[in-house]
Amino acid sequence: MAEWVYIVDDEPDILELVQLHLERAGFQTRTFTEGYSFLHALEAHPPSIVILDLMLPDLDGLEICKRIRTHPRYHDLPIIMLTARSDETDRVVGLELGADDYVVKPFSPKELVARVKAVLRRHQRTRDETRRIRLGDLLEMDVQRYEVYVRGQKVHLTSTEFRILRLLAERPGWVYSRSQILDAVWGHDKEVTERTVDVHIRHLREKLGEAGKLIRNIRGVGYKIEA
Repeated sequence: MAEWVYIVDDEPDILELVQLHLERAGFQTRTFTEGYSFLHALEAHPPSIVILDLMLPDLDGLEICKRIRTHPRYHDLPIIMLTARSDETDRVVGLELGADDYVVKPFSPKELVARVKAVLRRHQRTRDETRRIRLGDLLEMDVQRYEVYVRGQKVHLTSTEFRILRLLAERPGWVYSRSQILDAVWGHDKEVTERTVDVHIRHLREKLGEAGKLIRNIRGVGYKIEA
């Protein structure tokens, strides 16, 4: 199955050029000239990678990058920034905000396609490496098998409990609000409330036994897992 690339740029010529070369390379593409329309599409169908211009008419590309990196569902979405800003400061800021690569206009379309492939390869290697999540010698998760072990002993969790634990364990120390956990685990199910998160966290802690202490309640904010 071909991978999807979303291209966000307010220059029609650039969009057409990038889209042409990516589709020739076997990718499926979708183009956007505004940031908000892209973010709306992201909610409905996340792509494999994003090519993002910094200077957009409605929302700065850096702000879009920041929103993606702080979103529990898309935080690891690969991003290549494509921009006319060539200053070292802009490049550093973009990379520090989480861009995987930074391409300056004018650019070679063939090189851009090569960079897209390279970023996707790195991303896949990273995902392969994180199929097992370990927190010291106390807790281990096998993401592919949906299995959890505490001190080597298997613990049986519901699929919802597993998804909550995985969300927290993939980024130790990162605090997720209840609404972020709701969005990541239940999506747009309006019947589920923030109280549901607390109930599942309580059950999760009980099942994890001594590893349950790793899940911390940050008063007034939400939850995180300690390394």
